[in-house]
Amino acid sequence: MSNSSWVRSIKRIFIGKSRDLTERGLFHQLSLVTLLAWVGLGADGLSSSCYGPEEAYKVLLHYPHMALFVAGAAAVTVFIICASYSQIIGAFPSGGGGYVVASRLLSPTVGVISGSALLIDYVLTITTSVASGMDALYSLKPEWVAWKFKTEIVGVLFLVILNLRGVRESVMVLLPVFFIFLLTHTFAILYAVGTHTAEFGALGHDTVASVHSAASGLGWFGMLAILFRSYSMGASSYTGIEAVSNGLSILREPRVRTGRRTMVLMAISLAAMISGLMVAYLLVQAEPDPSKTLNAVLMEKLTAHWSPTLGKTFVTVSMCSAAALLFIAAQAGFLGGPPVLASMALDRWMPSRFAALSDRFVTLNGVLIMGISALIMLVATHGSIDLLVVLYSINVFITFSLSQLGMVVHWWKQRTHEPKWRPRLAINAIGLGLTSVILVAMIVQKFGQGGWITVVMTMVLVAAAFGIRRHYDYVRQQLSRLDLIVEAAKTPPPAGAKEFAPGVGSKRTAVMLVNGFNGLGLHTLMAAARFFGGGFRDYVFVQIGVVDAGNFKGVAEIERLRHHVAEEAHRYVEFVRSHGGESESYTAIGHDIVNELEKLLPDLVAKHPRAVFFGGQLVFEKETVVTRWLHNYTAFALQRRLFLRGLPFAILPVRVQGEAG
Repeated sequence: MSNSSWVRSIKRIFIGKSRDLTERGLFHQLSLVTLLAWVGLGADGLSSSCYGPEEAYKVLLHYPHMALFVAGAAAVTVFIICASYSQIIGAFPSGGGGYVVASRLLSPTVGVISGSALLIDYVLTITTSVASGMDALYSLKPEWVAWKFKTEIVGVLFLVILNLRGVRESVMVLLPVFFIFLLTHTFAILYAVGTHTAEFGALGHDTVASVHSAASGLGWFGMLAILFRSYSMGASSYTGIEAVSNGLSILREPRVRTGRRTMVLMAISLAAMISGLMVAYLLVQAEPDPSKTLNAVLMEKLTAHWSPTLGKTFVTVSMCSAAALLFIAAQAGFLGGPPVLASMALDRWMPSRFAALSDRFVTLNGVLIMGISALIMLVATHGSIDLLVVLYSINVFITFSLSQLGMVVHWWKQRTHEPKWRPRLAINAIGLGLTSVILVAMIVQKFGQGGWITVVMTMVLVAAAFGIRRHYDYVRQQLSRLDLIVEAAKTPPPAGAKEFAPGVGSKRTAVMLVNGFNGLGLHTLMAAARFFGGGFRDYVFVQIGVVDAGNFKGVAEIERLRHHVAEEAHRYVEFVRSHGGESESYTAIGHDIVNELEKLLPDLVAKHPRAVFFGGQLVFEKETVVTRWLHNYTAFALQRRLFLRGLPFAILPVRVQGEAG
């Protein structure tokens, strides 16, 4: 067996066999129904109940009954943010993440800031969730803690493989543990409430007494300050809400309805879990333990009067499910990060390769870069939750605030066309106020503790995005000069023109690989005719339409791409025929140009056995690592594949003058 066969076999085992665009129900199979979307996209938010409520409650240890106010405020905040994002889903049915909303409703520059902040946040989501999950797991077996860091690395690699297989497969694997967590923790909350009903009568009195005690000891301003600090410290509980609007492209049709239903499930489960846990802490009088999470303390207090075996089993299952849910939460980084990268790549803020799809129709490069970045972050922090949590919470509220601001601007502009613009604007305005206040509080509280690192990383990514865009704009400007020939091609040729007429005795066929009727393709055609004169009998044009993250959105989009590719290739055919030559075209669509060309070769070579292949390639005067990374070199991959078949392939250079940027 050859090396390539071994590689394909190993890939098939771990990632799965290639998918075919002609596969019946492909988009239906790859998409997520409401339940699976809740698991895949909602786990990030729900998992924050493993640490968010604890951080908020610990601020109120001297006045625990005031946790009732914070619990209520947290629940209201969740519903407000979810309601505002539900409106974003309706306004952006093809996907309304923070990058898209800010870019379209505010400005592309603001969109880059929002998208960059979101990318850093998704990387930290993966790292923090995996590290926190392993902390929870190894707290049951502290003697094995030496293996924890190694297990965290294996965990990230495992998630990378799952996501290379595809979204649906990765979510299906994680489905059972999501519901184990939900059942055990919901039971704990209900059990805490049910076993302390006799204390409800005194709860109101004790709460009033706690308020008076705080007001007399701290003053009304001090009391409000400590309440706000508790509220803001629990703000990490809201970090996963944005994932649904950003991940609409992977939801089952009709996507808006599926997205809104998912948002409702997320709002109810997250609000109930956050507020329920804080109330349960209060009822059982849970106190922090340096060696345990507050949820573990809660579970142990609830089961203290059970039989030892049953109590220990319940605590173990609860903590293991918490670790598993945190592991699932890392999945949100892989579900949310690559689509943001792809959207920014399509707008040329990121390398275009991040919009490419694998043969499993997932954004392979995006998944890999998110995994690699998470591993780098994991190694840099050595999985320290204390540091990661400080880094984690700031960026998502940058995106929250910019998205809400964009929607406020949107409803204001739509006020003459949208009858219900006032209540809709009010919802997003309230969301803007909440998220902006939390953002300011986060920056003030965490900037000096290490939050500045997140801000610097985001600024570096924004600067890189502008550098990449500058390069692509420069290249586009250079190529626009080539496109002048397209206008000339529209002019009817002089009577009797035979520029492409075959010479006497010519038998060869020129096969031109093109990517649209443009200046690059026409220059390649003219260069081949100029170098070889009348040495060709006819001209065949081959165009492969690339299926990427921008058009892989449904059957209609794929058919539109197929029609566009055929139309563009036929324009070359008409051009050659109008100048006295013979011509035809071959077209296909797929995620990989090289593989699709190989599928066309048998018929093409059988009909044209003496074919010579031609392709154009951009050549920079000063080639750098940047130009090699930002541009594909498909022509060389095609040349190598055809050489292996014994077929001639000539690469015709198209020089890009000046600095490449």
